[in-house]
Amino acid sequence: MTNAVHRRLGDLLNLKRGYDLPENQRRSGPYPVISSAGITGFHDEYMVDGQGVVTGRYGTLGEMYYVNGKYWPHNTALYVATFKDNDPKYIYYLLSCLGRIRTSDKSAVPGVNRNELHEMAVPAITDKDQQKKIAAVLTALDAKIDCNNRINAELEAMAKTLYEYWFVQFDFPDGNGKPYKSSGGKMVYNAMLKREIPEGWEDGSLWGIARYFNGLAMQKYRPIYSDYLPVIKIKEMGEGLSASTEKARPDIPQDAIVDDGDVLFSWSATLDVKIWSQGKGALNQHIFKVTSNKYPKTFYYFELLRYLTHFKMMAEKRKTTMGHITHDHLKQSRICIPPIELIDIAHERIAPIFKKHLMNAKDNQQLAQLRDWLLPLLMNGQVTVV
Repeated sequence: MTNAVHRRLGDLLNLKRGYDLPENQRRSGPYPVISSAGITGFHDEYMVDGQGVVTGRYGTLGEMYYVNGKYWPHNTALYVATFKDNDPKYIYYLLSCLGRIRTSDKSAVPGVNRNELHEMAVPAITDKDQQKKIAAVLTALDAKIDCNNRINAELEAMAKTLYEYWFVQFDFPDGNGKPYKSSGGKMVYNAMLKREIPEGWEDGSLWGIARYFNGLAMQKYRPIYSDYLPVIKIKEMGEGLSASTEKARPDIPQDAIVDDGDVLFSWSATLDVKIWSQGKGALNQHIFKVTSNKYPKTFYYFELLRYLTHFKMMAEKRKTTMGHITHDHLKQSRICIPPIELIDIAHERIAPIFKKHLMNAKDNQQLAQLRDWLLPLLMNGQVTVV
């Protein structure tokens, strides 16, 4: 076992404030501008060249961003100016872990003042070879997560392309296997939609193709015993479950329980449509769980996704960032509905893509849990990489 020793953080690295760069002074270029929120743009000049670690400098220690190359650290962030002969990737993981590891004299990470951070005592591995081995293990896990994310982006693009080719461009296979509209398939004008649609298709609404269950106020269902369900709020819907996720009793109404593969539609503070992939949870209010007894998931998912643009335009027109999509908005929406037989055929082709996407997302959840479990053990020296 390689024991960690408590070191002053300033003996391991030197943090420095980034450089001011207003958006109106940015010029198109290849160098990323990294702020407290990560890459927020690009510029034709850089301030740092080499391996770098950047974090936010307001409030508490923020998320860490690793970069290898030329970049511009923004003045809303701190960056590691000197690694003092430590492995940069190890330092990245050490800083990522600061909110979870035990320090010698503080129970929580202080506000992001670089002078205070330099004085912070942290457990550190001083052997550089061991640093590199630790970084290699954690990097391999992150690389697999990134690979799955890239695969999922391609899978989603494939499914969306097929869906739009059939149901937006109307080039679904006709009776002879040819693209319907491009091959001269008959189009008829629909007065409700105010455009031409394929013969035999109908107009309808988002309300008519699915059921929308609004989540519950989960503070009414606090756990009594050790059994619980994680509460899915808008933050969890966007970022996933975390240690700060609230808990609810498992005996809540069945409609409010979410499971893998369910379609969620946040209609309030943000507008978004997602397919849930993190296991059973309790659905909080301001999110619809969308289901249908008639139409397959792939149909109402993509119809909702396409209509988000219109809903966001409505929010901008009301001069608000709030969504507040109501049942009336869903009833007033107008969409084009193909024959159910065609919808089912499209679903048969898209469903395997959705299944693979869900499997990759579940795989990433397990990989992230393993990484987050290993991280403090490796940093404290409780686990050694041989």
